[in-house]
Amino acid sequence: MRKLAILAASVLLTVGPSSVALADSVREQQYWIDDYGFTSAWESSQGEGVKIAIIDTGIDTTHPSLQGVVVGGTDMSGLGSSDGQTPVGSNSYHGTMVASIAAGRGDAQIIGTAPKAELLSVSIAFGIEGLDTDSQIADGIIWAVDNGAKVINLSLTRNSVTWPESWDRAFLYAFENDVVIVAAAGNRADGTEEVSAPATIPGVIAVAGLGRDGLASENFSTSGISLGVSAPAEDLIGAFPGGEYRMWSGTSGATPIVSGMVALIRSMYPDMDAANVVNRVINSATRDGFEGYSTTYGHGVINPTQALLAEIPLVSSNPLGSLSQWIDLYRASAEVEVDPGEIVSPIKDPAPFTVFEEPAPSLPWYTDISNWLPLAGYAGLGLLATFLYFAFRSPGPSPNRVKRK
Repeated sequence: MRKLAILAASVLLTVGPSSVALADSVREQQYWIDDYGFTSAWESSQGEGVKIAIIDTGIDTTHPSLQGVVVGGTDMSGLGSSDGQTPVGSNSYHGTMVASIAAGRGDAQIIGTAPKAELLSVSIAFGIEGLDTDSQIADGIIWAVDNGAKVINLSLTRNSVTWPESWDRAFLYAFENDVVIVAAAGNRADGTEEVSAPATIPGVIAVAGLGRDGLASENFSTSGISLGVSAPAEDLIGAFPGGEYRMWSGTSGATPIVSGMVALIRSMYPDMDAANVVNRVINSATRDGFEGYSTTYGHGVINPTQALLAEIPLVSSNPLGSLSQWIDLYRASAEVEVDPGEIVSPIKDPAPFTVFEEPAPSLPWYTDISNWLPLAGYAGLGLLATFLYFAFRSPGPSPNRVKRK
């Protein structure tokens, strides 16, 4: 039994309420939507008809930005609700934030990169002694495939380049059923010094993190030869359980940005197999400052518009590798000894700070008795002052006693 490390979200910024409307304020902070071309990509596809499975800590579907988004779910931890919609574990907020970045509904503040995609919520628990998180992940993948997921988002890391054999079976099952899997590369700030499983598994799109400047993030990314593409990972605002909006950083947030982009492709090209969807993601990426492949950026920085519209030759196999071939080469020959991974606390940094809370409905000022109390007090003081004035002032001459001459 071991704990699996979730990519912790580190606090970078706390933003107070402003005079701008809540929806505009939150929306304006989603810089990656406009800066990386999602707005123009939505003219071609918004992810309709595609299910993204969020295998994470569960999704709070009562949040205004996620109502109606989750169409199915399950719990693999034994701690949540049967529909996967009860956040569980020590990082219980994590799945809700990931879900909103992938498919939040824009009419309620947060807008996902695939605003018309549907979500499946598979709740797992991190940081709970005695729970085998490896098995929860494997079972969650199989359930997601069986329930129609075309994209699976894994914003988590094992902090080990290797993985258990139960993952061989689960990931193979997904690949054989034409599912694209997107996984986080890991964060240096959390102690992940190199890309770790599941981002090391052949065929998986491993997501590296970028800073606000578009360059590789020093703290919220890592490097390695299995990286697929890079996406924004710093100053990401997302939905937080309880109707709040909070800021965080990490490849946990970069991963659903890419999962949403995959959903856009799958929606626009419903007959395209997973290998060619992956091929579109990596061959449409922008490679500023380098050619070929980079162990820092992978195949480049995501470009959703090009991923939808560019003419990209078809491929016959997944360009990010074959898990079945890897198993034949290494697992059967017993050359791979599975590292149990480190027992890592699921969170090393403080939880994300509150940015905004959903405002309560405003009522007319006169319906609140507390607004009347000061007025009643002032009126009483005025009456008292008037009484005292007439009671104690010196009487003047009466108009009826004017002397005649």
